Amino acid sequence: MFYEGMHYTRFGEGPKIVIAVHGITASLMAWQAVAERLPSDWSLVAMDLRGRGHSADLPGPYGLPRHADDVLRLAEHVGAGQDAVLTGHSMGAYVAALAAAQRPFSRVVLVDGGLPLPAFPPGTDVDAELEATLGPAIARLSQTFATPEDYVAFFKAHPAFVDAWTPEAEDYVLYDLTGPAGALRSRAVGEAVMEDGRWMRTHGEEIGAALRAITSPVSLLRAPRGLLNQPIGMLPDELAAEWTSVVEDELVPDCNHYTILFDPRCADVIVNRLTGTA
Repeated sequence: MFYEGMHYTRFGEGPKIVIAVHGITASLMAWQAVAERLPSDWSLVAMDLRGRGHSADLPGPYGLPRHADDVLRLAEHVGAGQDAVLTGHSMGAYVAALAAAQRPFSRVVLVDGGLPLPAFPPGTDVDAELEATLGPAIARLSQTFATPEDYVAFFKAHPAFVDAWTPEAEDYVLYDLTGPAGALRSRAVGEAVMEDGRWMRTHGEEIGAALRAITSPVSLLRAPRGLLNQPIGMLPDELAAEWTSVVEDELVPDCNHYTILFDPRCADVIVNRLTGTA
């Protein structure tokens, strides 16, 4: 389905609605494993942000405030009122925070994102830092692949997915493919990814102000391991400790930045927090 050029889908048919926002190089399919575990009286609406997935042709400017506006318009379009739940993963958690600062939801669930990250020292090459931090996620945007199997193999070799592959992860990867046979590539637009990354890393004060302005209950679910499965997560304990007066912090054991969405056990934790059942 499309609304104002934005592609979205609704998983499930239940009247209780979750609005879900994906990460910086991801797509709406990042939420499939979570959506499939929701109780029957719930449904999950996920969109491809502009510059990603089947919304890749939506023009810029990009930036997280633009995405937040898109999310709020889509929420209104699908009838997600103040009783709806808003969630986001990674960059999507920052978008969710900006959106939730503008109108109430029944609860907001931030998944391994949403807290202002430490500012770069003056003179830092922000683009170089983004490329180093995101690693394979951003490297693939300039690559082409001969077959879908090659693209799947590229992801299976990603440090976060080694020994953690799932059918939902494969669906997510295949959804991202576009281009002619022999020269397949990611749907994500590099310009969008970089513009959004720059905004996220250079507007910490605005992110913090948005978090403090949210009137809905806010939960934070953190992965103990990082984007490359490194032992320090994207949001380490000391950073989370600075925000416990604003968000309810919870560490989800034995997952990394990606498997927190795809691992069945971790997806179940997210579902429990979204539905308020645990």
